[in-house]
Amino acid sequence: MLELYGHPFSSYTWKAQIALHALDADYTFRMVDPDHTDNAAFVQQAHPAGKFPVLRDGDTTVIEATAIIEYLAATRDSGAMLIPRDPRAAVTVRMLDRVFDNYVMGHMQHSVNAYLVDPENPNRDALDIAQTGLRRVYRWLEDWLEHHRFPAHVSLVSCAAAPSLFYADWVERIPENCPHLARLRAELLALPPVARCVDAARPYRRFFPLGAPDRD
Repeated sequence: MLELYGHPFSSYTWKAQIALHALDADYTFRMVDPDHTDNAAFVQQAHPAGKFPVLRDGDTTVIEATAIIEYLAATRDSGAMLIPRDPRAAVTVRMLDRVFDNYVMGHMQHSVNAYLVDPENPNRDALDIAQTGLRRVYRWLEDWLEHHRFPAHVSLVSCAAAPSLFYADWVERIPENCPHLARLRAELLALPPVARCVDAARPYRRFFPLGAPDRD
């Protein structure tokens, strides 16, 4: 039996859950919060930085959302939905996975961290760096999307893109001059595996450090 340790409001938990939902995998969700100390203790032991998500499959433990999806692709995905069989296509999927994690999610997290440290007076330099970084990666993605398309089904790249664009747009709105990217975000959020994550996270929106917008 698969067990996923995480939190419904966590972007990287979403990333793993989207893959599990898309595969219609039977799994148990293990909530990590102050009310579930055993689950939190397991994550602290399993991950070198004590971070979730963590996947447990019997005696096998997998950390890091991308590695979890790679594991699911290797063990549960007979149709090669998550990772393409074609090596060149797989390189593109993995490349975009890193772009969304490092430069969309990463810059979004800089803003979140600034508000976590000082909600009343967040570090202006940190916010400026995050804003500049997000605007730059939005432009790069818009240019990429003018000439390429995502797979029509859920894949590693959509698992990375959906949560990162969901939260990044709360921090820095996707501008009007990036219509392809805005359309992609809307299409991803409409996917049933993604919509399940969005709905499960709704009760926790009040905890978003910048204040959750009244949309999505």
